[in-house]
Amino acid sequence: MWAMIVKEFRQLRRDRRTLAMMIVLPILMLVVFGYAASFDVMTIPVRVMGPAAERLAAALPAPFEVEEVDAAAGREQAEMALRDGEVPVVFLTSASGATVLLDGSQLFIATSTKGALSTLAGRAPAGLTVDVEVLFNPDLETSAIMVPGLAAMILLFVGTVITSLGVVRERQAGTLEQLAVMPLRPTDVFLGKIAPYFVVAAVDMVVVIVAGTWLFDVPFRGSVSILAIGALLFLFVTLGIGVLISSVSENQGQAIQLALMTLLPQVMLSGLIFPLSSMPAGVRWIGYVLPLTYFVEIARGVMLRGAPITALWQSYAYLAIIGAVVFGLATLRFRRSLAPARARRHRAPEPELEGSAP
Repeated sequence: MWAMIVKEFRQLRRDRRTLAMMIVLPILMLVVFGYAASFDVMTIPVRVMGPAAERLAAALPAPFEVEEVDAAAGREQAEMALRDGEVPVVFLTSASGATVLLDGSQLFIATSTKGALSTLAGRAPAGLTVDVEVLFNPDLETSAIMVPGLAAMILLFVGTVITSLGVVRERQAGTLEQLAVMPLRPTDVFLGKIAPYFVVAAVDMVVVIVAGTWLFDVPFRGSVSILAIGALLFLFVTLGIGVLISSVSENQGQAIQLALMTLLPQVMLSGLIFPLSSMPAGVRWIGYVLPLTYFVEIARGVMLRGAPITALWQSYAYLAIIGAVVFGLATLRFRRSLAPARARRHRAPEPELEGSAP
């Protein structure tokens, strides 16, 4: 038995990827759940508008953080600021009172704002009453923010996990080398491999969105084409990550391990489950470099708020940059994985003709 134990330890020591995952993944989960897994919103950014904006802004206590005071703005500007995602809370004042407009797509901020408003009752200026109105998700239903997030998860799962497993399976079966010796360009092989996963992910996303809007009454206020552009960019990123994982994995077990290590941070740190505003600055900056963060913003902005593309251009730009980098690296790695087989094909001796002289 002792010999078996020693053998297993030696085998584990040689498998550096598995060993790294056994050590790194628990530490990563500890950091994520310790620092990021929180529904408590510490600060609430607000914009104060209307005739009594100056008086009310001076009376707002923590956790409200006034970002802008505009005494000349009205209801239309307030709703536009919420729709475009510029701020999640707007205090719209009048001569006799104030209406707090909340962005219902920011579920946890809206809930925290309702609780914080109870402390404002005794600090508001004399004669100024405060009413609350929730836009875009009036009942603050969790399903309204989770259905767009599930659509993002479908694209992430199919693009990363399924793609990496499919390409690795072909490498193990030897069919990838057979494709390499065929008269096809590496780009043709690469695009041909990812095309089926692209179609499957797109169909799955449509099914999820249609079922979510029908079964859970989730609104779709924006443009289908705007959401489709964001989904296209995000899917290119996930497919590139899947091909990158397959290019450095020798078998499906290693591909699953690496896929999980890329999935977990994105799910936990993208704002899909826990609000980014509740995370410490160091952990929050990790979320800002993850592609899922930006597609969640696009999906919720288009579906729930009807945001135009001009309000989401930064998320589109970030996805385009990340997609260009990841897709370029994936293409290079895929070409390198095909290079040995192509080199063997060119070095193969030509067969001798029958009856030729020795």
